[in-house]
Amino acid sequence: MDNNVSSTHWDIVIVGGGNAALCAAIEGASAGQRVLMLESAPRVYRGGNSRHTRNFRCMHTGPLAHLTDDYGEAEYYDDLLRVTAGKTDEALARLAIRYSEDCLPWMQAQGVRFQPSLSGTLSLSRTNAFFLGGGKALVNAYYNRAADLGVEVLYDAEVTDITLDNNRFETLQATVDGQSVTLRGRSIVLASGGFQADLDWLARAWGPAARNFLIRGTPYNRGVVLKNMLDQGAVSVGDPTQCHAVAIDGRAPQFDGGIVTRLDCVPFSVVVNRNGERFYDEGEDVWPKRYAIWGRLVAAQPDQVAYVIIDAKSIDLFMPSLYPPTTADSIAALGAAMGIPLDTLTHTITTFNAGCRDGDFFPTELDGLATEGVHPPKTNWARPIDTPPFYGFSLKPGVTFTYLGLQVDQTARVFGPNGPYDNVWAAGEIMAGSILGQGYLAGFGMTIGTVFGRIAGQQAAASVATFHSNS
Repeated sequence: MDNNVSSTHWDIVIVGGGNAALCAAIEGASAGQRVLMLESAPRVYRGGNSRHTRNFRCMHTGPLAHLTDDYGEAEYYDDLLRVTAGKTDEALARLAIRYSEDCLPWMQAQGVRFQPSLSGTLSLSRTNAFFLGGGKALVNAYYNRAADLGVEVLYDAEVTDITLDNNRFETLQATVDGQSVTLRGRSIVLASGGFQADLDWLARAWGPAARNFLIRGTPYNRGVVLKNMLDQGAVSVGDPTQCHAVAIDGRAPQFDGGIVTRLDCVPFSVVVNRNGERFYDEGEDVWPKRYAIWGRLVAAQPDQVAYVIIDAKSIDLFMPSLYPPTTADSIAALGAAMGIPLDTLTHTITTFNAGCRDGDFFPTELDGLATEGVHPPKTNWARPIDTPPFYGFSLKPGVTFTYLGLQVDQTARVFGPNGPYDNVWAAGEIMAGSILGQGYLAGFGMTIGTVFGRIAGQQAAASVATFHSNS
């Protein structure tokens, strides 16, 4: 696998280099087709956002791999409806859910290994299968499998234009190592992600506030292919202001900080804005079902920043942070260290503490331990912030991927102005907006990418086989 590509004519051309692209490539090559992948990143950064993932949300009946108990279609779909507020394509969503059960053993057959849930993720042991070695290990396993199957890969290969004629893909233009090349294929799978790394595009959608956002994932997902397809009349889905955005450590880098910059302490905390005021229920639901709303919540606050305040009782209840917290022996000293107005912060914490009630505290499940007479309420895990030392983290919105994308059918075929294109499929983040109208469910992005990547690869291969049989 290097940049000395062996041909300019291919059975299947796949644009992208992450989970969805790899699943499509493996399926296409397994069916005997000649497959080329175009990864816009350098080899060392291959894999897109998949490098930073940890797990895959999976329907199952009975224990499966390290998954425990059952996680059926009805519960899975209900979980999705709650985080999306019903903004989902039910047929595509149920397809992803049902197909996920078959995907896990398929992933194992490609060399992906799983491990039990770790401390701090025990609430996911029934619903999410964790990758041994994380997303980078998954990506490497898939690339190794793709190499064994004869898939060729070009790195530093940015697709700039896709030629469509009579409802068919014919050729594409790409810049590879700074040189322009033309490639031809009998079918194409678009798996090149969203547009989140293009800060100008984000600012056009969100306004100037978006320039304060941090991008958790790859800097190479700039939406070039997405824009090219939309400009040619491909049907779009999703709202450009909707995205998978979580609250991450405000000290994270502008790009590619990954999952380690996420902070999981919100359910056991008080969260205030720069004025020292609470603005949302920190205990609304278990964290895997609510962590992805906090990016948008923080984005709506002054200067797109917020602060987590916790005490000694809670410091060991969540996954350790990448950066150490600010620490102080009093709330006043903590506020001073973090630049939060002291009078307001003190009043907020005092009011919150007065609203806390006695009850049983269960950190891994909804415990109903709620405040009274406090606005906004905290409906679970509400314990006074009263035990020094006190700890604080700054929060900023961390965008993982955007939901504006391409409309597809249940075979992953992309819709053009005259109906589905004959030989164009899409998978992963570039079409996830069909299913994720808003919100996010932990591990579901990997589910969408795996399911539709496999379907796209299978369908593209079948299309090519039909072409060969008719020629």
